[in-house]
Amino acid sequence: MKISTLTCGAALPYVIVGVFGKVLPLPVVPALHFEELALSFVYGLLTALAFGLWPLGRVHDVPVAALFRETVTSAWHRPRWRYVALMVAVIATLVAVAIGLAYDKRIAAVFVASSVAVFVLLRAIAAGLMALARRMPRSRITMLRLAISNIYRPGALTPSVVLSLGLGLAVLVTITQIDGNLRRQFLAALPERAPSFYFIDIPSSDSERFGAFLKKVSADATVEEVPMLRGRIVAARGVKAEEMKPSQDSEWVLQSDRGLTYTSEIPKGSKIVEGEWWGADYQGPILVSMEKKIADGLKLKIGDEIVVNVLGRDVPAKISNLRNIDWQGLGINFVLVFSPNAFKGAPHSHVATLTEAHPDPDSDARIIRQVADAFPMVTSVRVREALETIGTVVTNLALAIRGASAVTLISAILVLGGALAAGHRHRVYDAVILKTLGATRVRLLGAYALEYLMIGFATAVFGVIAGSVAAWLIVTRLMTLSFVWQAGSAAGVVAAALVVTVGLGLAGTLLALNQKPATVLRNL
Repeated sequence: MKISTLTCGAALPYVIVGVFGKVLPLPVVPALHFEELALSFVYGLLTALAFGLWPLGRVHDVPVAALFRETVTSAWHRPRWRYVALMVAVIATLVAVAIGLAYDKRIAAVFVASSVAVFVLLRAIAAGLMALARRMPRSRITMLRLAISNIYRPGALTPSVVLSLGLGLAVLVTITQIDGNLRRQFLAALPERAPSFYFIDIPSSDSERFGAFLKKVSADATVEEVPMLRGRIVAARGVKAEEMKPSQDSEWVLQSDRGLTYTSEIPKGSKIVEGEWWGADYQGPILVSMEKKIADGLKLKIGDEIVVNVLGRDVPAKISNLRNIDWQGLGINFVLVFSPNAFKGAPHSHVATLTEAHPDPDSDARIIRQVADAFPMVTSVRVREALETIGTVVTNLALAIRGASAVTLISAILVLGGALAAGHRHRVYDAVILKTLGATRVRLLGAYALEYLMIGFATAVFGVIAGSVAAWLIVTRLMTLSFVWQAGSAAGVVAAALVVTVGLGLAGTLLALNQKPATVLRNL
């Protein structure tokens, strides 16, 4: 069995490349890697032993009479200690191999610990669901009463279904929530009228002439131009930058030179959230406006002094206000914006954006040529190409995430099918006895459908909650992006869980209902 599984796994890359090779985002050359195949064999063998030793150990000491009684009543039997010790040793070996051979041992350890925690949690959910069903009032509706009793009866499928489906659904919800947030962050949230071009390194002496030139080559376009210098934060509140302890999200501000500007007006895309903006004719001490999240990460507040080194000169400035910046607008904006009197006489360049009313690739190429001819020192950055590149990367990433979602769902379906197949004997027994007592096929199908529906819904609720929390942690803590719960994808996962659970369950039930009562009763 293991050899055939390894053979299928080794052949799968060739099949994927042959079928989907043209749509894969990266070139994949299928090949046989015998070390990985050997490792897969070890994983499969250890996993089979870990799950098989306990039931095999129980069978060793089960009396024959107990095999018949277990059909209608369950009794807990612990296997002999040598089986327990061997199972513990196998599980410890499996954990050691998984962590020891992992590229990132810390992540592998977290994964193992999380898997154990989820396994215990799912067992607790199954036990709680069975306890809740046991305490529910007796219904007068026969199908509902039978469905509820099937949830907690001896040999119930509840633990198997919850365990096999719960983890798969949690992973599926996590993947779909990350997929939806990445698309929202990088595609849907991009402005419809992003700037067509960025122009940098514009000499200060040519800034007015350059702006007029842009209006001439593209009369219907919007041009925005601001001065820009380079500077580095060297101290804040009297503490040197290298001695500060910024948050993880803000430490990048201290690591190298930053773009700076000065202006008398609030920059577009900025909103003052604390403090006040300086007036248009301000001539007092040098003031600076900071992005709020960066200021919070550096533990700075209004009134604190920061020192920025610009062109070898330390420039102290007092924080006058804090701003929220809409970076997704793709307009010109800076973390640090100084009052107009900050850099009088300092040599600097300008940066400009051009936003076309009706973007056109041919027009873009013409603008690039004309700017290069008239102002060879100016660097042109075509935003459309950058956005297209980002869109391609995100689309490929989303495709990979959806592929992982499909694999997760297929794995969950296979495991669930195995769990239902394991309980097929009990289903045949129940169906035969109930049919003998006068139950109709429709009533039995309705009872089983209700049973699978309730178990599947409870499992799906767990999957949505656990997966959403995991996705939130990954998106906000690992990717440092904003998170918005994707209700549509969560509802789709719940619907898929119900369809899969009820569908597979009823498929097995139909096989059980097709059994001839006389044949089954003679073999009891």
